[in-house]
Amino acid sequence: MKPTLTLATLAILFLFSSFQPDKEKWVELFDGQSFDGWKVGNNAASFKIEDGMIVVNGNVAHLFYDGPIGDHNFKNFELKVDVMTRPGSNSGIYFHTQYQESGWPKKGYEVQVNNSQSDWRRTASLYAIQDVKETYVKDDEWFTIHIVVQGKHVTTSINNKQVVDYTEPDNVERPEGMKERLLNSGTFALQGHDPKSKVFYKNIRVKAS
Repeated sequence: MKPTLTLATLAILFLFSSFQPDKEKWVELFDGQSFDGWKVGNNAASFKIEDGMIVVNGNVAHLFYDGPIGDHNFKNFELKVDVMTRPGSNSGIYFHTQYQESGWPKKGYEVQVNNSQSDWRRTASLYAIQDVKETYVKDDEWFTIHIVVQGKHVTTSINNKQVVDYTEPDNVERPEGMKERLLNSGTFALQGHDPKSKVFYKNIRVKAS
């Protein structure tokens, strides 16, 4: 007699498979309606949801993905996010990071979001690692940031145009204040930079690689 799976076992297998990012499929991390699966510490009011978008505007805060997809721990992946900035705004997308109650995330890398603010590091920079001075997109227009991490290799693109191609050196040592800015694994976070910055995010999707 062949062994059969119980309904409980099938349910567990289904739930487990639904939480793992498919290597061939994009999985949405933001449902467009709620912050289910996301976590923010101090200054949570800096993040709101309007018309299917995450609107970031307020004091320094970071919204971390804390949901079941990939157990919010990603190593090799592709991430695509649709973004729009208002003039003079600054924000960022972190990866390989971890939840912090306050302050700037210490762990992982930041992909800069900034088309016109006073900080010269522009959108798609790997902040303070491989910086970009050129501005590739305008404020008040939607664009797509595409981040790909494979091992020690990172690329960032804007609207399918590659902007950064970076390989982290073996045994690299970072200066004080950046000791944990290293490739490892972790979650994603969106940055609220300051009250004068207003940035919109939607269609946040990931694909394991």
